[in-house]
Amino acid sequence: MFEAVQSKLSQISHVAVWVGGGALLLSAIMVTGDVLARKIFGVTISGSDEISGYVFAASTTWAYSYTLLGRANIRIDALYNMLKAGPRAFLDVIGIFLLLYYVYLLTTNGIGVFIETLEFDKTAQTTLATPLWIPQMFWISGLAFFLLCTAFVSVYALTGLVRGDWRLVNRVAGVKSVEEEISEETHA
Repeated sequence: MFEAVQSKLSQISHVAVWVGGGALLLSAIMVTGDVLARKIFGVTISGSDEISGYVFAASTTWAYSYTLLGRANIRIDALYNMLKAGPRAFLDVIGIFLLLYYVYLLTTNGIGVFIETLEFDKTAQTTLATPLWIPQMFWISGLAFFLLCTAFVSVYALTGLVRGDWRLVNRVAGVKSVEEEISEETHA
C-alpha cells in the first residue's frame, strides 16, 4: 500500500515539476522580451518582473515534494556515513519528523496569510495590482502538497524503523549512496 501511495505522489510531483519548469521558462522568455524591448524600442512590458516572482514562488513550493520523494535534498552527511544502518535509520526518521514539523509551521502560517489576503481583498502595490490570492493559491497549494508528502514519508519511514527494516527507511528517507547517484546519472 505504501509503495502505491508513494508512486502516485511521485507522479503528481513529477508533473508539477514539469509544469513549474515550463512556467519558469515562459517567464524567463517574458523577462528577456521585456529587456530587449526596453533596450531596442524604449518600451517595457509592465509587470514581467512581478509575474516571474510569482511563478518562481509557486514552482519552488511544488518542486519541494519532488525533491523529497526523489531523495535529492542536500544534507550534511560526513558523520552519518560512518554510522551503522540502525543509527542512520534513527537519524533519518528524526530528520524527516523535524522537516514535517517545519513544513507544518510554514504551511499553517502560509494558510493564515492566504486567508487574510482573501478577507481584506489585498492586491499587489504594483502597476498590475494583482489580487494576491491568485499567486498565493498556487504557492499555498504547493506547500500543502509538500506537507502531505512529508507526512507520508514520515509515517512510511517510521513504519520501517519500527519493523527494523533499515533499508526501507534509507530508501524512503535516507541519503542516497554514491552507487545510487552514479547509477541514476549513468542510466538517466
